[in-house]
Amino acid sequence: MTTQIDLTELAPQERYKLLTAVVIPRPVAWVTTQDRLGRVNAAPFSFFNLFGQDPALVILGLEHARDGSGPKDTARNIAATGEFVVNIVTPDLIGPMVETASAYPPDVSEPQALDLALAPSSQVAPPRLAAAPVAIECRLRDTLRYSGERDIVVGEAVALVARDGLIDTGRMHVDWGGNLPLARLFADRYARLEEIACHPIPQPKEQP
Repeated sequence: MTTQIDLTELAPQERYKLLTAVVIPRPVAWVTTQDRLGRVNAAPFSFFNLFGQDPALVILGLEHARDGSGPKDTARNIAATGEFVVNIVTPDLIGPMVETASAYPPDVSEPQALDLALAPSSQVAPPRLAAAPVAIECRLRDTLRYSGERDIVVGEAVALVARDGLIDTGRMHVDWGGNLPLARLFADRYARLEEIACHPIPQPKEQP
């Protein structure tokens, strides 16, 4: 027996709850942006991934305000400046990351309110979060909007900054040293990536 659900018949919030519980785990983008006055915003998003390498595209799903007032700070800042930074979250950073998800007013900088240290980026104006082991600097390529619920932001990754010792630039090899990035599950649940196994792709089986 199977359970069949017509997603088109569900309310949007029911679709969200169901789909985010089955499409797991998802990476977390801890995004820093800057408004035209220089205020730095930080917020986490798990509708996020990498799509391609030529160009290297990063895609974010940025939810709008639920009161119908339009895009939130991150989407507004990206639209205004065309730049953002994706900071990668490891389990030791889950506390401050979740704190930045609180609904601070637009004129309040989360890093400033929460005393999060910032560091300059190399190719974009928004700074990175100094505690993050990796930061991906991005420039806006496109924004898609299929409804008033969310913007899909497509950015080009133009630079990467990593903690010393994390990347062997000779081999372009990343060694997380057991402290792999955090995974988002659903609701307020997150997971550590601990059991790793290699499964090389085999050659096709010979056909009779």
